[in-house]
Amino acid sequence: MSDERQAQEPIGEDARIDALEARLKAAREREEERNKPSESTVESDASYRLGNKVLAELLGGIGGGAFIGWVIDRFAGTTPWGLLVVMALGIIVSFRNIIRMSKPTK
Repeated sequence: MSDERQAQEPIGEDARIDALEARLKAAREREEERNKPSESTVESDASYRLGNKVLAELLGGIGGGAFIGWVIDRFAGTTPWGLLVVMALGIIVSFRNIIRMSKPTK
């Protein structure tokens, strides 16, 4: 009976548990500080996104122009002039869009 009564009573404060809780709290605070994004990370993310936009513009302009030019050549029988002309237009439009992206917004 006395064992059951002791099992039901709350455990008294233990200095080891308090020390462990303090160390855990300090470790959590250090981990949160370490994982907090810094300003350089945010800036590099923005640069990375801009680089991906530029790459997408270039690939889209060249690839889209080549595909549309190939379709025109296929149906009109103007090989290779449709492909070359429309791909050149795609490159021009891509560079124009990239220049627009690079200008600072007002």
